[in-house]
Amino acid sequence: MLAVGAWRSGDLPWQQEAALVSGIRAADLGSMSWQLTSHDNERVSPQDWVGEASLVFFGFTWCPDVCPMTLLNISEWLDKLGPEADRLAVHLVTVDPERDSPEVLADYLSNFDPRITGLTGTPDEVARAVEAFDVTVRRVPRKDGDYTMDHTAGVFLFRPDGRLSSIIDLHEDPQFAVPKIRQALEREG
Repeated sequence: MLAVGAWRSGDLPWQQEAALVSGIRAADLGSMSWQLTSHDNERVSPQDWVGEASLVFFGFTWCPDVCPMTLLNISEWLDKLGPEADRLAVHLVTVDPERDSPEVLADYLSNFDPRITGLTGTPDEVARAVEAFDVTVRRVPRKDGDYTMDHTAGVFLFRPDGRLSSIIDLHEDPQFAVPKIRQALEREG
């Protein structure tokens, strides 16, 4: 996996932290142009997320460790948020659309918090989302003829106005991650 560097909310004032991530292309959901299909077979665009805080993670169902660990972490964060978590949209965008159909995503996500939505599409549709978020994805052949996927590992956290608030590192302790999420929930613009 390709890791995203992390900074902790306690280390920087919120405005400085936001300035650090403002140069990332994913800084504005409203300017992105892609559509994917949810594991419930509904079409989704980034504009659908504007108006509520959002967590977005790129991964795949065949991932042996980082993806399920991150989804378990997200599930833990949602538990720690309590009722506040209901104001948060949470999405797993597959980086392996050839294997991750809506049905496969639905089955896989049944192991995690039910508020997590899986998104997939054609390879071209997923490539547009990957490009919009400036995520790195690489298909890696294995000796057995199968393949795995290397990808940026980190959780994008967006404010309700669609602007990027932070990126939560895949190893981030809940004592830092949950306050970042609460801060994003409170920021309206």
